[in-house]
Amino acid sequence: MPKFDPTTPSIARVYDYVLGGKDNFPADRELGDRVLALVPQYAELAMENRQFLARAVTWAAGQGIGQFIDLGCGLPTAPNTHESAQAVIGDARVAYVDNDQVVISHLNALAAKGNPGVSVTDRDVRDAEAVIDRVGAHLDLSAPACLVMGALLHFFTADDARNLVARYTAALAPGSCLVLSVLHADGEAAAESFKAYSSGVTQVHNHSEAEVAGFFGALEPVPPGVVEARLWRPGWDLPGVPIRPNRMLAGVARS
Repeated sequence: MPKFDPTTPSIARVYDYVLGGKDNFPADRELGDRVLALVPQYAELAMENRQFLARAVTWAAGQGIGQFIDLGCGLPTAPNTHESAQAVIGDARVAYVDNDQVVISHLNALAAKGNPGVSVTDRDVRDAEAVIDRVGAHLDLSAPACLVMGALLHFFTADDARNLVARYTAALAPGSCLVLSVLHADGEAAAESFKAYSSGVTQVHNHSEAEVAGFFGALEPVPPGVVEARLWRPGWDLPGVPIRPNRMLAGVARS
């Protein structure tokens, strides 16, 4: 369990600040402002990511999947994964996983409100086997599940991201699916923003669209494949929308 230090920015709290949340500290806001000054679209991309995750979880629930593992979930932000899933399947179960102590506190408060479908695992997502063991007490991993990795894999090298996905998906039953989104940015200002974030919180990597597609491994992509988060709709023919230099790449795949 990492020691809580409000003077050091955290991934979850910087993201919360960019989304307009209140669960952040001066160090988080200072770094968030630096990143926003370099890439003003970051707040828009963060919101588009939340909207994509809601659509993807809704789609997965519509396929009959009633259990979800939300890795590195961050602070609760509406719509939360359990809200999207339970809007389709009332008794859907969601296992939230994070190791930021502010996040864990908020998630435990959420779980304490009496929603039996919500569980909280305080664990580093890199410890895949331990995470799977713990969420297995809440979910039936012999049945299909949806693994959610929203805005997570840009904190890993491409090799480590592929390895992490493979370790988790190997534990899931046939018929499961993977939802993921990854930040990508082009240009000098974008490079400076990645540098600022890496020096302020943790190393962040600028993966290409081909690398992101490769993170799915042998899973079958759900059309339209890997696209900008704002454009992802299952089976939707993409219109001629110009590609933006800064974008959240997103996709869904199934086994």
